[in-house]
Amino acid sequence: MLSETILEMKDISKSFPGVKALDGVDFKLREGEIHALMGENGAGKSTLIKVITGVYEKDAGLITLHGKPIHFRSPQEAQNNGIGTVYQEIMLCPNLTVAENMFIGRSHTPIVNWKEMNEKAARLLDSLGIPASPIQELSTCSIAVQQMIAIARAVDMDCRILILDEPTSSLDEDEVQKLFELMRALKAQGVGIIFITHFLEQVYEISDRITVLRNGKLIGEYKTSSLPQIELISKMLGSELEDISTIRKHEPVASDAGIPVFEAVGLSSAAGVRPFDFTIHKGEVNGFAGLLGSGRSESVRAIFAADKVTGGEVRIHGKRVKIKTPLHAIKHGIGYLPEDRKGDGIIEDLSVRDNIILTLQVLKGLFKPFSLKEAEKFAEEYIKKLNIKTPTSNTPIRSLSGGNQQKVILARWLLTNLEYLILDEPTRGIDVGTKVEIQKLVIRLASGGMSLTFISSEIDEMLRTCSRLIVMKDREIVGELRGTDLTENDVMHMIAQGGKS
Repeated sequence: MLSETILEMKDISKSFPGVKALDGVDFKLREGEIHALMGENGAGKSTLIKVITGVYEKDAGLITLHGKPIHFRSPQEAQNNGIGTVYQEIMLCPNLTVAENMFIGRSHTPIVNWKEMNEKAARLLDSLGIPASPIQELSTCSIAVQQMIAIARAVDMDCRILILDEPTSSLDEDEVQKLFELMRALKAQGVGIIFITHFLEQVYEISDRITVLRNGKLIGEYKTSSLPQIELISKMLGSELEDISTIRKHEPVASDAGIPVFEAVGLSSAAGVRPFDFTIHKGEVNGFAGLLGSGRSESVRAIFAADKVTGGEVRIHGKRVKIKTPLHAIKHGIGYLPEDRKGDGIIEDLSVRDNIILTLQVLKGLFKPFSLKEAEKFAEEYIKKLNIKTPTSNTPIRSLSGGNQQKVILARWLLTNLEYLILDEPTRGIDVGTKVEIQKLVIRLASGGMSLTFISSEIDEMLRTCSRLIVMKDREIVGELRGTDLTENDVMHMIAQGGKS
């Protein structure tokens, strides 16, 4: 027996200046199913969700909810009609308590019964296994817990449709499984769930059906069990994709011979990373591996002096240097693509062009600005080199997809002709095609003699890209793997054993 269709979209179109974000898209969500919405960044997934929830008004097409035409003019209106949405970037108020965040905007009287609200929040948190107190300030919770609270808020609003946009990007494996348990329970109650993620394994673990979008158009709807993963990737990219596993890790030009490009001894920072030693040679791609909170990011931030350096010494080509600030690091030929792309990487209000030339302008001096002609030349060169999808170089970077924003940050560093580039989660939250592009770029840069440190929460991605892994646990290095020992089992064993065999 077929499940009832809850939501149906027919021939939906939506355009923005210079871009047709949706072009005649159909989509159908059934009662009690988990439906994955897949596609590259820029495929139209987020636009479709925003049309459903009233953030954007469609240009054409028909949307029906339980068989009746709808036209929501605001997210509040969609919420009032049983559509709950949890976005990748948490839309909560950090200065309010957990309970206040869960129930804000839902009281129909000017007087709040604080005791009743806190008790109700406590019951919901407990039922979902969320480790938070109703009365604690949200800002004191980890990002993962904040994400779960956002989901709890949506779930508690008697929603019949739940939209989850990259809900697992900040969750560890245990938390992902808790979320999946909740999703399955909601599915059993007849809730229809739209699930957007870049983690293909999660799609195959939890979803019943998959709809694929590409360049704003519908490619098709498929039963998950009938669509092999390699075919899904091919449909998302629009061409036969070479198996990602064919990307071969690059062996360093100098192996361990010769003087390292960069060497740290006893390096530590105010972020709490324990003193560590580190080297990287010309043309090497190495990486820091470890679980969430192991100290991977803190270590590379210490190398770049993004956090205050509290101890240790640094040598570049064997000569001792002082690197106390990121500007010192940049002047010594070191670049850093941060984990938080939006917070620490791009400047949203500036154009693609201005974001690309930013570091080079700093090195030249803020009182010696590039001419528009020079800046345009630099920008166009790297837009072409890195295949950055943007209407023009003058387009505000905030309007680009996450993958293309990441390419702009890469362009910024490549323009400076640096020797050593640190990439912290460069492929998080971006589509499969751009992931492959970035991995290939890393290997190509290493082949040209650049040294790179690559960090990813996906171990298989690091195994494809790195020739040496530094394994961390509890904010200290517990071991190193290379050659035939460079396997996922060896990495996990070293993490579990703390480096002891």
